[in-house]
Amino acid sequence: ERIKEIQFEMARTQKNKATEGHLGLLKARLSKLKAQLLEPPKGGGGKAEGFDVGKYGDARVALIGFPSVGKSTLLSSLTPTQSESAAYEFTTLTCIPGIITYKGAKLQLLDLPGIIEGASEGKGRGRQVIAVGKSADLILMVLDAQNAKEQKAKITGELKV
Repeated sequence: ERIKEIQFEMARTQKNKATEGHLGLLKARLSKLKAQLLEPPKGGGGKAEGFDVGKYGDARVALIGFPSVGKSTLLSSLTPTQSESAAYEFTTLTCIPGIITYKGAKLQLLDLPGIIEGASEGKGRGRQVIAVGKSADLILMVLDAQNAKEQKAKITGELKV
């Protein structure tokens, strides 16, 4: 919300010599707030860079699924955050946060890298993905419609370990 307020202030401020300093301060604040959303706090114990995103809002929802099932597309569709998506697997390499407001409640959606078989044993940053999922208030499994049953069973198995 503070990011939106700063962006609104920047949009309504005329650009001229007299306002350059004010716009510069707003840009610095905006950059700092965006960095706080994306970067882990200092002194985190051994987590991969970008996975320790601070909790924001009323609830935290982790989007967990296999690679290329639409987690990034879902996040980009529901929030102003643009999470990169491409025709190849593992486009998302860290946790990408986005905020959605629903009936006055602010929900933090977390786009996580694709989980793979053996994730609970440490394969493919699996432990970090699972840790973020378990710290969320809700896990939303994003599944491929053609393989939904087997994907759900595999992800459930990885999360139980």
